Amino acid sequence: MFVVSLTYVCELSEIEKHLADHIEYLDENYAKGIFLASGRKEPRTGGVILAQMESRAELEKLIAKDPFKINELANYEVIEFIPSKTSEALSFLCA
Repeated sequence: MFVVSLTYVCELSEIEKHLADHIEYLDENYAKGIFLASGRKEPRTGGVILAQMESRAELEKLIAKDPFKINELANYEVIEFIPSKTSEALSFLCA
């Protein structure tokens, strides 16, 4: 399990230009079952993605395809963790 924290390194106007492509990228990875949750940081300085992948290396390859990464609009921090306790609704994460 991974938490991906994006921090914008440009003006929001640049983010907006690539937002539709970024959302398409997110949608593709939700459809594959890789992304479990995502959203904006508040204040709007970046975003967060919760991802379920086999390895950090595979996730980093996937991140390289994000339009925000391709266009150098954000820095990415990847945090790996192993869920050991969840709410009942998220119990599948500990399986």
